[in-house]
Amino acid sequence: MDKLIKALSLAIMTLAFCTSVGAKTFKIATLAPAGTVWMKEMKASAKRIKQRTEGRVKLKFYPGGVMGNDQSVHRKIKIGQLHGGAFTPGGLAQVDPSIQILGLPMMFKSHDEIDYVRSRMDSVIKQEMESSGFVILGISEGGFVRILSKQPMRDLESLRASKVWLPAGDLVGQTVFKSLGISPVSLPISDVFTGLQTGLIETVAVNPSAAIAFQWHTSTAYMTEVPITYLIGVMAIQQKAFKKLSAGDQAIVREEVGQVFERLDVTNRGDNEAAKAALQQQGITFIEPRSGEAERWKSIADQSIDEMVESGIVPRKLVAMVRDFLQSFHNTQ
Repeated sequence: MDKLIKALSLAIMTLAFCTSVGAKTFKIATLAPAGTVWMKEMKASAKRIKQRTEGRVKLKFYPGGVMGNDQSVHRKIKIGQLHGGAFTPGGLAQVDPSIQILGLPMMFKSHDEIDYVRSRMDSVIKQEMESSGFVILGISEGGFVRILSKQPMRDLESLRASKVWLPAGDLVGQTVFKSLGISPVSLPISDVFTGLQTGLIETVAVNPSAAIAFQWHTSTAYMTEVPITYLIGVMAIQQKAFKKLSAGDQAIVREEVGQVFERLDVTNRGDNEAAKAALQQQGITFIEPRSGEAERWKSIADQSIDEMVESGIVPRKLVAMVRDFLQSFHNTQ
């Protein structure tokens, strides 16, 4: 009997140990406030992941920027306090510059171009990031970024005379502004609202949804109808932590989060269109640049991209891939 009891005890202990192996709670930071569509979708996804993995994998989110800016998040990932986050490309550029490839200045001008190129480039971006130590679980559209300003920005001279915001640490933006002859004011995103209110900055580049979400439109009056860049958002987890999961659990996490980001792609595009209408209703005037200005900006933007390639800010091979895909798209039209 004693032998039987010991054997059963050992079996129970072994089962408990095996069940705990591979169990992981991923702590993920995001700027998205609690209660937003993003948070609701991700919490629902976390619940499904927990159920499908029988509790082996849990996702815990820290919304509203409580974990600090991108630099703070990366420091906390390095020491194990966090495992990942929701990032814009600028937040991951220090890990691998490939993440910036879809956000090059004036590279795209239509959603049709974006859809064609992303269907071919998203997987490439994910592969590049994994080789640099981060697993991208999802990529979603943030939309086209436009100029939002206190005064009308109809030409380059108006931009040069304005106090233009540059996100802190944005190497792509620095190169573009240098090419345009603009001396920007560098601030973290958390300081932009106050900067607009106090006059420290007068002009920002933002997508319509974010302009409303961050309330930046309340201190501005004009939006220039030229797509400046295309913005994406990604959810990325440190590869070292992710690889501790079993292959089966990794597949479940990739599937569930991937499906959320596919839905967000569609939702965000619609939200940006609705946000444009809302901005107009709330007094923002949509303007066009002067004749020939858009072409002038595009020419300078192309030169700045070449400079970024030469200086290593963006990978040459990926820029060539995107340009080739755009050419293929236009050849089929």
